[in-house]
This record gives sequence, structure tokens and C-alpha cells, in this order.
Amino acid sequence: MSLSQAITDLLWDALQRAFSPAPLTRDCLEVTLSTQVQFGHYQCNSAMRLAKVLNQSPRNIAERWLNALAENALIAKVEIAGPGFINIWLHTDAVTALLTMMTIGDHFGSPTANAPRIVIDFSSPNIAKQMHVGHLRSTIIGDCLARIFEHLNFDVLRLNHIGDWGTAFGMLIAYLKQHQPEVLNGQQHTDLSHLVSWYRAAKKCFDEDSDFKQIAQQEVVALQRGDPSSLHAWAIICAISKENYQEIYTLLDIRVTDRGESFYNPLLADTVSDLTAKGLVTLSDGAKCIFLDGFSNRDGEPLPLMIQKSDGGYNYASTDMAAVKHRIEVEHATRILYLTDVGQAQHFAMIFKTAELAGYLQRDDITVRLDHVPFGLVLGPDGKKFKTRSGETEALIDLIHAAIHEADRLLQERGLDLSAEELHHTAHVLGINAIKYADLSNNRIHDYTFSYERMLRFDGNTAAFLMYAYVRINSLKRRANIDSGLYLAAPLQLLQPAELELGLHLLRFEEVLQQISRDLLPNRLCEYLFNLAEKFNAFFRDCRVEGVSEQNARLHLCDITARILKTGMELLGLKVIDKM
Repeated sequence: MSLSQAITDLLWDALQRAFSPAPLTRDCLEVTLSTQVQFGHYQCNSAMRLAKVLNQSPRNIAERWLNALAENALIAKVEIAGPGFINIWLHTDAVTALLTMMTIGDHFGSPTANAPRIVIDFSSPNIAKQMHVGHLRSTIIGDCLARIFEHLNFDVLRLNHIGDWGTAFGMLIAYLKQHQPEVLNGQQHTDLSHLVSWYRAAKKCFDEDSDFKQIAQQEVVALQRGDPSSLHAWAIICAISKENYQEIYTLLDIRVTDRGESFYNPLLADTVSDLTAKGLVTLSDGAKCIFLDGFSNRDGEPLPLMIQKSDGGYNYASTDMAAVKHRIEVEHATRILYLTDVGQAQHFAMIFKTAELAGYLQRDDITVRLDHVPFGLVLGPDGKKFKTRSGETEALIDLIHAAIHEADRLLQERGLDLSAEELHHTAHVLGINAIKYADLSNNRIHDYTFSYERMLRFDGNTAAFLMYAYVRINSLKRRANIDSGLYLAAPLQLLQPAELELGLHLLRFEEVLQQISRDLLPNRLCEYLFNLAEKFNAFFRDCRVEGVSEQNARLHLCDITARILKTGMELLGLKVIDKM
């Protein structure tokens, strides 16, 4: 239980005692962190909200409420400020005791039996195309949320919904059969750069040559019916693409299970039949569509969710509906997250509404929760969509290598006492950490401006700043040259204000993770870790550690801080190093 939950429990009990049998519900209470230290550790402003319900002034409510608050070991003092604000101070002994009992687990990927299953659909590159900076946010944010849910002991299924099916493959297969047969018969090895150029050439032929367009469309049909030569070509194209995006996943330390559009292809006809049988489908110009209340186009006309085209073909909506059904009925998901850009918000709102009307969200005695997790754009210095100097979309692999190179240059300029091997490793970690943290530290809903210079700084809210705090603690423990068993056995003492502030902040770690599990905003963890690093620096400034009577107790506090920093950074997908 988090501190805010424990305080809320105490206040709720007191509220019921003070005003029973008034019609009150627990959601009328909100306990938040104090914005300024002079106003206590926590605040509750709910007396304002209760004024109309109880027909009393907020201050009278607050006074009567606090008079009913039972004596407890957690809350040391409460105070009413202004018209009815309640300020709360905690007992130092209680904070010390809770901190002593605090455990920091790394149970990633090992959920307990019957743990609720969460499916996270993220990254989702397209076959025969470069992963670009636009895929960065989905990949990094999705991985971070997966790590947090794993830490919270959920059973997480990480799915990579790859674009590996449809008209584009008919075009490319037809082009390769005509112009690059050596690739298909195994006589010539190729890479993604060639595949991308061939795709562009195939698209040009498709748009300009009616004969080629007909051949490409026939290849799509052949692929859908399982023609061996078409499937063989398709498998080669997918293998070449996978080699490229797997290189990126390895660099970024991303674990994900490929589950492309092709996986759901055998399920599409049954899904459309099921939606039709449930009376949700309307024929519109020969296409099978679902019209939902509240969805219209720019002209105010009803906006259809097309699940089968007039020629009998399927599309993204068909696949997404089949995927929802499969993830609930076969994968037994209790919650499904979709990580895509904000431009797809309406599409997923329609998919979710259709799934609800079809009854897919009810399984046994639970209601499955569907969340679209949208994110904004990555912008360049000009405030426009991030591109290379030539105007092309930035390839993600190039962006990653550029960050590592820039980190290497900055580390050399700082003249750190590192061997060539250590410098290379540190630059690799720092460069990739900087990319991830720069993304995650921004509210995912907003656009953000990409800047190597800013993201690699050692001050401010950056990965390097967090890493430096972690390295500093390790250096402090090495200098003390004391067996860890001795200082970990020493009782914690939160005697100085900086010690108490640090201790309180450490206790809020799981509270922050629980909040992220609800609102899916990883920037809250970045903000927490940045504040933790700042509070540690204030503690280090105000409380001498080495050579004082409180040395072991303070080393114990430092050790907890280091473990929280390490765990928090790992939840963000960052690597940690002990020396820098």
C-alpha cells in the first residue's frame, strides 16, 4: 500500500465517523503531495468538494472531520489552512519504519500464477520499409510500459503488430519475380536498402502500368490462398526486413513477439461473419461497414468502419477487429494497450466501440479494458516533423548510431579517466539512454523537439544526470570501504530535514508506478527519478556521510537510493553503469 493510500484510508474512516449516515463515497477523497514543504508532506482539499453534499462550509467540514481522526502511528500532525485545506505531516518514526521494510524487486517477466494478462501492441514496423524516427516513440514507450507492468507482477504479452500483408506485398513480389529473380531463387543475397528501393520501383510500376497492376493484384490473391511460390517470396521479404528491425531491437534492448497482420488473416472471414450475425454490419456500395453513433466525417455524414471491401478484400479494420477478438478469447487478455500516433485515435475509438457492441469485452466475470495510448510527433530544430538535412525521414538505425557517436565525442571532451574499451561502452550506454530518456521524459501526448545537445547534457532532467547520481553513490560506497552487510544492518536515522525528504521520496516509488499503470504516462517516472537525484544531491550536500557517527545509517540510505535509481532506470529501459 502506498503512503497516499494509507492516508486516504485513515481520512475515509474519520469522514464516515464524522458525517455518517451522509451519502458519501470514497472517490470524493483526493490526497496529493504537498506543493511546498511548509504545507506538510501531503494535502487533502476534499472539504471544498464536500461542501455542497454536506451543506456546510469547507472549514467547518474540515474541523469536524479532523476531530474524528483516530490517533495513529502514521500521521504526526494535521492542520487546517485557509477556507478548509488540510495539511498533513507524517511521523518520522513511521517513515523510518516503512523505509526499513521497503523491498525493491526486479521480478521482470516472472508473474505469479493467475496474474492478470496485459497485451501491449507496440512498435509495429512495416515489412520492406526502414524503421524511422516515427517508430521510436511507439517502441520506447511500449517497452517502458511493459517493464512497469512486469514489475507490478502482471503477465505481459508484448506484441509486435507488423505490417506484413496486403497489396504492398503483391506489388513487391510481382516486381521481384520480374526484375530480381536471383533474390527469390537464393542466388543473390540482399539487404533492406535494396528492398526499399525495389518497393519504390514496384509502387511506380503499380501506379503507371495497368498490366503490372493487374499482375500485382493477382499476386495478392495468390498469397492469400497460400500459393507456394508467392509464400516463398513473401518469406524472403519478411526475413530481410526482420534482420534490420531486429538489429534495432537488440541495440535498444527491446523484447517483443512478432504477431503480424498475416497471423490474423485466417481469422478475418469468421470475424466478419460474426459481426454480421450480430446485426452490426450494413452494406454500403457493396462494402460491409459498421456505422456507429457519434462518428462522422468532416461533412457531418456518418463515418463507416469498413471491415470488408466491395471486392471481398480485407483492410486494417478487419485485422484489428480479428486481433481484438483473438487477444481476448485466445490470449485471455484483461487489458489491451495500443501504442500508435495520435492520428489513429478515431480509428481505435471505432474499433473499441465495435468490440463493445459485439460483446467481445465481456469474458467470464470481467470486462476487458482497451486503451489507445497515443503519442505526438518527434520534431526537428525547425519545429517541423523530424527529417534529415536532405528532407528524407530519418532512419532509426542512423539516429541511434549518431547518438552513440555524439556521446563518444562528449565523453572524450570531458577527459574522463576511462580506458578505450570503457569509453566505448559508456558512450554506447549514454547515447542510447539519452534517446530513450529524452522521449520518455516528455508527456507522450505532446510533440517534442529532438536535440542531441540537450539530451546528452549532464545537468537538468536527462539520463546522464540520473546516471551520474547513481555512479556517485557507488563511488561513495567504494570510498567508505565498508562491508555492505555492516551498513545495511545499521538502523536508518532520518534526523536531518534532507534525510527525511529523501526517505519520504523513496517511499513514493511504488505509488508513482501504480499511477502510471492507470494513466500510462511514463514521464511521471522520469520526473520522480529526476527529483530523487536532486533530493540525493541535497542530502549529500547537507549530511556528511564519511567519517561521522551516522556513517553506516547514511550509507544504508544511500544504498536504498541507488537501488531505486537502478530499478527506476531499468523500468525506463535504460542501462546502468557503475563508473563514469
